[in-house]
Amino acid sequence: MTKQRVVVGLSGGVDSAVTAYLLKQQGHEVIGIFMKNWEDDDDSEYCSSNIDFVDAAAVADVIGIEIEHVNFATEYRDRVFAEFLREYQAGRTPNPDILCNAEIKFKAFLDHAMRLGAEKIATGHYARVRLNPQTGLHELLKGLDPGKDQSYFLHRLNQTQLSKTLFPVGELHKTEVRRIAENMHLPNAKKKDSTGICFIGERPFREFLNRYIAKEPGPIKDPRGRTIGQHVGLSFYTLGQRQGLGIGGIKAKGVQRGGGEHAPWFVARKDMASNTLWVVQGHEHPWLQSLSLQAQDASWVADTPPAATGLAAKTRYRQADAPCTLHNSSPQSFGLEFTQAQWAVTPGQSAVLYDGEVCLGGGVITSAHTGE
Repeated sequence: MTKQRVVVGLSGGVDSAVTAYLLKQQGHEVIGIFMKNWEDDDDSEYCSSNIDFVDAAAVADVIGIEIEHVNFATEYRDRVFAEFLREYQAGRTPNPDILCNAEIKFKAFLDHAMRLGAEKIATGHYARVRLNPQTGLHELLKGLDPGKDQSYFLHRLNQTQLSKTLFPVGELHKTEVRRIAENMHLPNAKKKDSTGICFIGERPFREFLNRYIAKEPGPIKDPRGRTIGQHVGLSFYTLGQRQGLGIGGIKAKGVQRGGGEHAPWFVARKDMASNTLWVVQGHEHPWLQSLSLQAQDASWVADTPPAATGLAAKTRYRQADAPCTLHNSSPQSFGLEFTQAQWAVTPGQSAVLYDGEVCLGGGVITSAHTGE
């Protein structure tokens, strides 16, 4: 591999730290960039970018590379957070991490790195990039650690972005990444992985949304149309949600298909027009099962939709690949038919397609056909 100038996104976490270390070991000229994407209440216990920057700077010091602190908060608010709020207000459940990768890490950050004379950028994502010699196209592959694969979050990357990106830890298992960090005596070798959305951190989600979205209480109804409770606002619930419904002790007589009278309640539908939250009892209730979906805002890694058959898809991150057929595909939208029903397919989330280990792209789910 020829020596290149590589700009690494250093987050303060162990994955990006090992990414920078491995590239330095390979002889590249490595520059670290710490991205600050959120400024509101950043001094709170939940959003700890100051602590993360200290960790990132300590890592840069140990590895022996320069680090620059770059503020992308304006771009983040305009391109990611505004869209996040729009989706929630429309009753959908967006995935801001996907938008952040497409708009910030592989656009704003990539542009900044190129201005620094970088030939490549690198991040600590568990994914891989491969140049297919037959097609001449760059392919996005799953990370080798099946428990950490993050290709789902990266499915909107295009050929130009992938051609300039390295994912060194995508070739490793997480246990190996931790071992490398400890052997290097990195200060963050044992730092726990961050969870949740970067601007929310570990704080209660509903508490955060309360600041930006007005509460509009309304009825919670069961499949027979009976009002069994009151919701605090449809934006605060997602399909498949079981916790926080406030109806745990209520029994439904004559429960059909999907659970007995003591079975847990799940959010099954959100009717924005009537401001009604529909709930069902039992994980297997027909209203929670979908054999097909529609998606829009499609993005294809190869720039064109793939062949219709021999595919699998994820409709949420922590999910096994489900065999499916692609239909009515266009550069903007597509439909999927599954061989087995998928659980709680949620508008706003992404349906991401795979051909084996190759991530083909995907789109934002707009609707799903459930059992009646």
